[in-house]
Amino acid sequence: MNKIESTRIGFMQGLDTLAEKDDRVMLICADSLLAMRATEFVEKYPEQYVEIGIAEQNAAATSAGLALEGMIPFFATYAGFITMRACEQIRTFIAYPNLNVKLAGVNGGIAGGEREGTTHQFFEDIGILRTIPNMTILVPADADQARQACIAAASIPGPVYIRLGSGRDPVVFEKDTPFVPGKINVLRENGNDIALFGNGILLPRLMEASEILASKGIGVTLVEVHTVKPLDVQGVTDVLKKCGAAVTAEDHNIINGLGSAIMEAAAENCPVPIARIGLRDKFPGSGLPQELLDYYEMSVEDIVKAAEATIARKVRS
Repeated sequence: MNKIESTRIGFMQGLDTLAEKDDRVMLICADSLLAMRATEFVEKYPEQYVEIGIAEQNAAATSAGLALEGMIPFFATYAGFITMRACEQIRTFIAYPNLNVKLAGVNGGIAGGEREGTTHQFFEDIGILRTIPNMTILVPADADQARQACIAAASIPGPVYIRLGSGRDPVVFEKDTPFVPGKINVLRENGNDIALFGNGILLPRLMEASEILASKGIGVTLVEVHTVKPLDVQGVTDVLKKCGAAVTAEDHNIINGLGSAIMEAAAENCPVPIARIGLRDKFPGSGLPQELLDYYEMSVEDIVKAAEATIARKVRS
């Protein structure tokens, strides 16, 4: 069982590092101080914190105004409250003028359903923001990667969305493993029968699935795609050309998420058989995170079966 840490705390550690060096860095909350584990930050940097209350649209607009004055605002709350309640404000007042606003959304995916259910399971966030020009989308895998993603976001011009988890997130990488925005991260290259692409909470499952496939004599190239937009199209294409088939896995609706992005790159550059693992266009129920992923067909066994079936499609074609 993977060690558990909080991507929310990792993000706040990164923001602390930024705020200590640059007083232009601001935290904007919409009654989300506790959800963001930000109490210590506010005690340390009271002048770099703005509390808007339960008014996410106003928080987005306030962040835009701060950016226009040269500040570097980080608007942080639940993923759906950012991407759905404040979608118009993000599109029109942040992304359209390409302002330097950073967005941090917690409870990305269905894993937060243990406590709050569908209203706090946000499996549409990436799909919504992928359609908005000028938007960068980062999906760090664990707490330390979230820390690094926060720091990296400050150096990326324009709006950036950082997708964070429920606060009980598996540790995937050794501490200080580099996080490099904009590039895929090839984790394992043990053959080229199938490529596995994934990110976030499903990475440990992909790693386990790759080991099972290897034990069956199937060569796997395992790739983390932590930057969903802009996608590293060349990197993805190079992997697809080597493997000729792929499976994508994400804690998100299969529509307009990572799987769609990989399929778009494949269709335009290297058409190959691809299977998508994710939430299959339905509203999930409540439950423990790992049990939910299993129930909604995102288990290790589901990934293995999808890989074997996709390889068979490659052979037939």
